[in-house]
Amino acid sequence: MQEMKAEIATKNSKKANLLDHNSLKHILDESVSEIVTSRGYAEDVRMSNVRLFIGTIIIVIALFAQFYKKKFPGNRDFLIGCILISYTKEKNAIMFTYPPPGSVTSTGLVVSSKLPRFSDLYTLSIVSADPKSISAGKPVEFTKSVTQWFTKDGVLVEGLFWKDVGALIDDYAAVPKKKK
Repeated sequence: MQEMKAEIATKNSKKANLLDHNSLKHILDESVSEIVTSRGYAEDVRMSNVRLFIGTIIIVIALFAQFYKKKFPGNRDFLIGCILISYTKEKNAIMFTYPPPGSVTSTGLVVSSKLPRFSDLYTLSIVSADPKSISAGKPVEFTKSVTQWFTKDGVLVEGLFWKDVGALIDDYAAVPKKKK
């Protein structure tokens, strides 16, 4: 019976290569998305759809350029424009959300993360999707070492991570008290 529980726990656990920061960041970002959606925030996939559409256009242009008889067309400005739009809107965003149903706020969230190369410090930030809105909360973030959330074998200790991210979401959602 104990062997079966250990086997189930092993199958459901998220394991990363501790020497690969992209693997660590991917697992943490994936978990953040699960946590945010479990808190009632629905994911806004419009930006992802725009990015897919731009990518499709770029692929068509590249195919056209590959098989065209002349030199590569002067579409460099278009490609640079697409990259700038993607970079300025998304930055390090993991996900965009709609406001939760029944919420008094009218803006969703932009959840962003950073895990610099050769660093163990993971920064997670939550800001309003429309920072100029009256109902926008103040941006919150935390920076912690990934060694707090992973075992020596590279398994994510989800309870600890969920607690930290949940606390950050609660900090964002907290209504600021007015000073007298």
